[in-house]
Amino acid sequence: MAPRRKRTKKVTIKDVAREADVSYSTVSRVVNNKTYVKPETRARVVQAMTRLGYQVNLQARSLAGGRSNVIGLLIQGTISQYTGEIIRGIDDVLIPAQYDLMLYTTHSQITKEVDYVNMMIRGLADGLLLLLPLNPEHYLSSLRQQDFPYVLIDQKGVYDDDPSVTSANREGTYKAIRYLIDLGHRRIGFIAGILDVNVARDRLEAYKQALSDHHIPIDPALIKEGDFLQPSGYTCGTELLNQPSPPSAIFASSDMMALGVMEAARAHNLRIPEDLSLIGFDDIPLAAGAHPGLTTVRQPLEEIGRLATKILLGAINEPDSRPEAVIVPTELIIRGTTAPVRILQNV
Repeated sequence: MAPRRKRTKKVTIKDVAREADVSYSTVSRVVNNKTYVKPETRARVVQAMTRLGYQVNLQARSLAGGRSNVIGLLIQGTISQYTGEIIRGIDDVLIPAQYDLMLYTTHSQITKEVDYVNMMIRGLADGLLLLLPLNPEHYLSSLRQQDFPYVLIDQKGVYDDDPSVTSANREGTYKAIRYLIDLGHRRIGFIAGILDVNVARDRLEAYKQALSDHHIPIDPALIKEGDFLQPSGYTCGTELLNQPSPPSAIFASSDMMALGVMEAARAHNLRIPEDLSLIGFDDIPLAAGAHPGLTTVRQPLEEIGRLATKILLGAINEPDSRPEAVIVPTELIIRGTTAPVRILQNV
């Protein structure tokens, strides 16, 4: 007689609450898509559900209404203020529409990205939001062939009619670099995000264009590639500041990397903005709370989340609707991390 297989213990709502370090009622509110749950808490609960393999009875819901009433969201890493603000905007639209959000973290692995997309297509969700996907060309054709609704966030599509919501990255970066040039800076360091993502490439191209338009030579030694996260900002900032002729100003392609540069400047006993001017990108809540306050390019993260979700729900409810590619404006927010170069030279 074959040995009896050991029954796998079913994951309960209590297990999820313990894993996410929240109350049972909080998990219940997330599962049932109720209000009064902070976006950061909701995301933590959804991640705990994913890790433990907790299953909401989506099949019963789908059979009853023909849909799962679930939207999938793919992100690269753990929840940050950048993703948290976007999720806040997504929640603003999903909650009144009575949709749940299923969060998948790819950890910047292309194979995971493809696997999770394939899972969504098989009926786990009615539509998909892709936040800064690394290689959407690996699966967008499959989504299109199956008429599966999706929207790219902070990433341009592969096809001209891919639905997406992005910021005016080139214009925002160009304005920031021009502002530094107007302050008298000529050696301006640049820390790029992951260059597999086209918004990172757009910001880099805008930096080069601004320098070229103002007849400033482009020095490859002043360009470093990070990953949008704070540790890479510290590493890249350190490399720039260790140069024999360091920059008098640095533009970082995310606020988190800019905060890493601030740490690197302090490690070099440099004052901001007296010894180094610094600009970030995003305007996350930490930017205003930094000391000094971070000058940055603001992109309306909550609004981006809301717009992307509205477009996605529109595609779900009206499959024949025309896809939208929306570009939202950016704004240069001047705070305390930038100063004229004459101050830096004690003139």
